[in-house]
Amino acid sequence: MRQRRLLVQVGVAAVLIGLLALLINNLAVNLIRTGLGLGFGWLGRPAGFALAETALPYAPSDSYLWALTIGWLNSLKVIAAGLVLATVLGVAAGAARSSSNRHLRSLGGGYVALIRQVPLLLQLLFWYFVAFLGLPSVPVGGLIRLSNQGIQLLGLNLSVEFCAVLVGLTVFTGASIAEIVRGGINAVPRGQWEAFRSLGLGEGLGVRRIVLPQALPAILPALTSQYLNLAKNSTLAIAVGYADLYAVSDTTITQTGHAIEGFLLLLLSFLLLNLLISGGMAVLNSAVLGRLNRSR
Repeated sequence: MRQRRLLVQVGVAAVLIGLLALLINNLAVNLIRTGLGLGFGWLGRPAGFALAETALPYAPSDSYLWALTIGWLNSLKVIAAGLVLATVLGVAAGAARSSSNRHLRSLGGGYVALIRQVPLLLQLLFWYFVAFLGLPSVPVGGLIRLSNQGIQLLGLNLSVEFCAVLVGLTVFTGASIAEIVRGGINAVPRGQWEAFRSLGLGEGLGVRRIVLPQALPAILPALTSQYLNLAKNSTLAIAVGYADLYAVSDTTITQTGHAIEGFLLLLLSFLLLNLLISGGMAVLNSAVLGRLNRSR
């Protein structure tokens, strides 16, 4: 039996090594044919293309490296804002789905059922072409102005592309977070609900102060997966013309022809981002578990 398992493992390893060797050989042959070779010297050359949205000063005469940096910052901006807003929306919808109020439960359930059935790409196109491009110029409360050119919020000018991507990611991810929160809340013993009600605490206050803290250990691991999904789904921003890292990388690869190096940089960038998200959530999870253990 051991010899058979060893032979199977050796066979699988041989197949994988053979496939890897085949891929490397094809890569070498294609590089020789194109005459490009492998290298990153092109990063210092002028990019030659404009970006519709920049977090820092940028001009077409700047290098490809700086253009990719701007795209990376644009991605970070929409991902960070999306994580915060999706969490708020998801927690609110999840709590509504577990509420004793029938109308809140129906509202939360309808939101989750609708959003989870529609692909994210279609939702992004809806928010861009239907919702935001069709906005009239309307002031809201003197501090906010809505228009099809973007949203002015407390002195910040948010482009239509950024708003469409942010709202799409928030609404889509919030529906999945709502289900995670609902499952975590339902995992809390019903006696805890009866306890805060017997103390005279309101439903909302009891859920925030008593139920949610105990539900966090069940919520956080699955929440991490949704955060990672939001970061990866942000690459769909190219569909509405938002200049994120993927869009800038796509333009760079098209112009330079260095697809391997371009995709390698793209993969490493998202790997770093996902490691940061995973590491941060792991620290948060450990802190929550430690606090719960001390309270017991």
